[in-house]
Amino acid sequence: MSGHRAAPHRFSIVADDSSGTRARVGRLETGHGIVDTPCFFPVGTAGTVKTLTPDELVGAGVQAILANTYHLYLRPGADLLEQAGGLHRFMRWNGPILTDSGGYQVFSMAELKRVRENGVEFQSHLDGSYHTFTPEKVVAIQRSIGSDLLMVLDLCAPYPCSYGQAKEWHHLTARWAAAARDAEERLPHRYEHPQNLWGIVQGSVFSDLRRESAAMLSDMDFPGYAIGGLAVGEPKEVFRELLAFTAPLLPPHKPRYLMGVGFPEDLLFAISHGLDFFDCVLPTRNGRNGTAFTWRGKLIVKAAREKECFRPIDESCGCYTCRRFDRAYLRHLFAAEELLALRLVSLHNVHFYQDLMRAARDHIRAGDFLPWMEATLADLTQDESSLLEVP
Repeated sequence: MSGHRAAPHRFSIVADDSSGTRARVGRLETGHGIVDTPCFFPVGTAGTVKTLTPDELVGAGVQAILANTYHLYLRPGADLLEQAGGLHRFMRWNGPILTDSGGYQVFSMAELKRVRENGVEFQSHLDGSYHTFTPEKVVAIQRSIGSDLLMVLDLCAPYPCSYGQAKEWHHLTARWAAAARDAEERLPHRYEHPQNLWGIVQGSVFSDLRRESAAMLSDMDFPGYAIGGLAVGEPKEVFRELLAFTAPLLPPHKPRYLMGVGFPEDLLFAISHGLDFFDCVLPTRNGRNGTAFTWRGKLIVKAAREKECFRPIDESCGCYTCRRFDRAYLRHLFAAEELLALRLVSLHNVHFYQDLMRAARDHIRAGDFLPWMEATLADLTQDESSLLEVP
């Protein structure tokens, strides 16, 4: 297929909260289905949400997933994904897929990195081989992957960093975004469904740089926008202050995506400021490590106190794990190092996050999001876990 700028997915605001927040319910129409927002994407880094099948994700209420350009580029490779007909067909996932650009992984995982005007050179963390990501190449890789939502190559400044580095990297991110936008018009489409490229706001912890980044990217008229470079080590109060500052700078009629943020209380805070999309490894990573998220706070499933507890993780949860198994059995599975433990708690956590998003949408529509959020936060910030050492 010839190259051209893809028609934007249709995004509409269905409801606004009337209880004193900026929370909103949205609807994104993609070639692989509709996504109701606020929405949480489970992370399927290498083309799989760890330990879970696509059918289990659908059963948990998952609408869309996130995969990673860096990892899929290194293994199995863009050529093989094209041969397979794209990632949707390769992993047998029929819903929307968002791929991040891989820029964060280059700087957090690759061995050696050199930032240049036209991209970044790096060594693979797998075999030490040398590679280069340019804005154009990253768009081309994501075209081959076949994701519905593509992200521009960006530079996520570490925390802490100097004002000078944050300014230099945000300007370079903006130039790379412009190059990616141009490449989107030239590069061929591999598949029939539309693929939309979104911009990423950077600027570290400096509000004037965040404002400048948002303005520069808004002028490029991307169909969607992400806030990057938060939750990378900065204090919680700084994170919240910058999120509240940056969100209103983004075009109000377009989808807004907060990258890599996943604690339930942070998600609700972000929703209250008008954010629509979220992703994080927390539900599955914590699940594999024996920590469950519940409506009464976090629970350490493998703690000694759960050895004789014959209640489910969360009595109010309707997931497969909570319907069928109790804490004592789950703790036994962890103690016996059985793989089923990882699957069952991960499944519960993914289900919980989808329930949290669904409840948020319901209360925004009802116009009582703020009191519901305040009451929910009072419960979510508890800790059901014992302070005893895990055996």
